[in-house]
Amino acid sequence: MKKLTALLLLFACTLLFSRPVLGQPNSPDGLTYKTGFSSMMKLGGSLYSQLKPSAQEFVSSQPISIDVDLTPFVRLLCYPQEPKPIRGVWISAGFIDLVNHIAHAKAIDLKKKGYFNTYIQQLALESGEKELKPIPNETDPSFWTTSMLNEQESNFNSIVGIVVGIKLAHHYLGHYDKYKDKLSDANGAPPPIENLLTPEEWETAFRKGVRNALDAGCLIEGVIPFYEAFDKMTKRPPWAIYFLPETAKFSKMKKEMEQIQKRFLAGQPN
Repeated sequence: MKKLTALLLLFACTLLFSRPVLGQPNSPDGLTYKTGFSSMMKLGGSLYSQLKPSAQEFVSSQPISIDVDLTPFVRLLCYPQEPKPIRGVWISAGFIDLVNHIAHAKAIDLKKKGYFNTYIQQLALESGEKELKPIPNETDPSFWTTSMLNEQESNFNSIVGIVVGIKLAHHYLGHYDKYKDKLSDANGAPPPIENLLTPEEWETAFRKGVRNALDAGCLIEGVIPFYEAFDKMTKRPPWAIYFLPETAKFSKMKKEMEQIQKRFLAGQPN
């Protein structure tokens, strides 16, 4: 199993570095985002390490693998293997770009009010069939200061930690096993599990994932605008379903995240 895992990771890295700009656009000074696939890998390991042993039985120690698809998504991975399957998530190249852009746009909005809403309008038009467009006026030097990139990195960690944390919860809560027969089609492209979950199943995974991310050091401040972005769209792009079910209410999610984080910071149990 260790050999297979190593081969999967090697394959993922090969794909990653064969695409020069995978989540790493150049700034005017030749700088790049500090956040990308390697950052996600580290966060995946941290999320796993903070799960209870009973949950770790259903999640691989390195749960993140990459898919070079340009459509933004995070979907469940389960690879048959003895003595137990390799379980985790596939993250797409498009997801890396999406998180970098949203994290950066929100950081810019702290200095340039209204910028985030402008980017949301642009994002709502993205079909996912080709690489996401750069953020508006991306060559503006003021967007690439050290403080700006530090804020972007904090937002990135928050988004990835909570989004992946929720997805992993579907494994240890039994949701993947419940729906696995429906998580494929004739073309081999699995539908989002969010199309199959009951509202109660989504909410349970949401709460578990948020707490897992907090335990791994990812606070909620960056992910709130991530979900808010979809909530503000008059019409969501089709790939938005991978992140926010149609039945989910952002206002309720935000309130719950704030309560979960408050309990976490107070040292209270789940």
